Amino acid sequence: MNSRFGALVAQPVALVLISIAPMLLPSLRPLLLVAMSIALCAIGLLILLRAGQVSFGHALYFAIGAYVVAFGSRAGGLDLWVLLGLALVCSVAAGALLGTILVRYRGIFYGMLNLAFSMLGYTVFLRAYSYTGGSDGIRVVPPPMLGFSLDAYEFGWGLYYCAVALLALVFWMVHRYLHSPLGAALGAVKTNEVRLEYLGISAYRVMFVAHVSAAGLAGLGGGLVALSTGHVTPDLAYWSLSAEFVFVAVLGGTANVVGALIGAVSFELIRSYASIYAGNAWQLILGTVLVFVVLFAPQGLWGVVQRVLPARAKEERL
Repeated sequence: MNSRFGALVAQPVALVLISIAPMLLPSLRPLLLVAMSIALCAIGLLILLRAGQVSFGHALYFAIGAYVVAFGSRAGGLDLWVLLGLALVCSVAAGALLGTILVRYRGIFYGMLNLAFSMLGYTVFLRAYSYTGGSDGIRVVPPPMLGFSLDAYEFGWGLYYCAVALLALVFWMVHRYLHSPLGAALGAVKTNEVRLEYLGISAYRVMFVAHVSAAGLAGLGGGLVALSTGHVTPDLAYWSLSAEFVFVAVLGGTANVVGALIGAVSFELIRSYASIYAGNAWQLILGTVLVFVVLFAPQGLWGVVQRVLPARAKEERL
């Protein structure tokens, strides 16, 4: 029941809900757009978590995607989808370059090396003032969409549903990847890497594909954030943002890609409303929520959804 629901129902239902939500509550559109951007990065971390690895540095690829979109938009004439494609290519290239070194390590060494490279990238973005604007950042010029130049209102709605379409494609591709032999090998990296090598499967290659895939998804998320906020700063590469991505992945759960979206939306809602009504205590509230999830829902919010919905269906049958 649970597996069938997760595989066949959860993803379409989540996409339908995220599509109609801004029609019912238009004020939530900017928040949900940012949440979808974060969800893309969290899906990448979900892949790494399947292999038992945690990265505290994927904000670097998030920032690379954002800056590529910012630079491309200022060049003029490039379509939105071309910019997102460039963000994907550049973040994948960066992930492949650094991944040749990083995927040789496991556990805390993998996580800390990712953090080190992220902070190195943050420093480069901060110091290259003539190109990046330093701490002031640079403005993103709204690009044409499928060849059409749109005003701010039309661009906002168009970008939102482009993000939904992109998320649907990522859901499908990552779901197929995780249920492929290569995706199944991620669990073997986590449990018994030596046995995986005895079977003739390279753990290095399995981790390399996972690392590069996560980097590409982070780059796409960064590109979407750049287009939605219209501004890019070096803070997008800072380690604390990487920690937020890990928070979202753990909060949502790793059993299904929908968990990343649930975690991202919950994270943004809690942060937004807690910062309004609780001032500087929003971080305390988020930390408390994570503690409760770890203690009482170790499979994340997706695990809670799995338990609640079948229980309700059983009550209706009775």
